[in-house]
Amino acid sequence: QKDGGKIINIASMLSYQGGIRVPSYTASKSAVMGVTRLMANEWAKEGINVNAIAPGYMATNNTKALRADVERNKSILERIPAERWGTPDDLAGPCVFLASKASDYINGSTIPVDGGWLAR
Repeated sequence: QKDGGKIINIASMLSYQGGIRVPSYTASKSAVMGVTRLMANEWAKEGINVNAIAPGYMATNNTKALRADVERNKSILERIPAERWGTPDDLAGPCVFLASKASDYINGSTIPVDGGWLAR
C-alpha cells in the first residue's frame, strides 16, 4: 500500500469539445478529465499517478448504429486523419505506457487516442 500506484481514467475526445446530441455524455466525460487533474494533485504526495486516456470514435457495439448511418459515418471518417474508426486494441498501448515506470513523471494528463481527430 505504501508503494504508490497508477490510476488510469477513461475520458473522451468530448472532454475537449462540446459534441452534439449527447449533452449528458459530454458533461460526464468532461468531469472525468477534471477529476483526473484533481486526484493527481491530491494523490501525488502518496506516489500515485492519476492520468486518463480520451478515446475518439471507436468501433464498438455502442457505435454500431452510428457507423451504420452512411452519411454520418462518412462525415466522421473524413475528419479523422487516420481515416478509420479506432478499435479497443488501439487503447492498449497508451494504457500500458501510463501503467509503466516510463510514465512516472506524468501526472494529471489526458492522452487523446483519436486517430488525430483533435488535431483537425
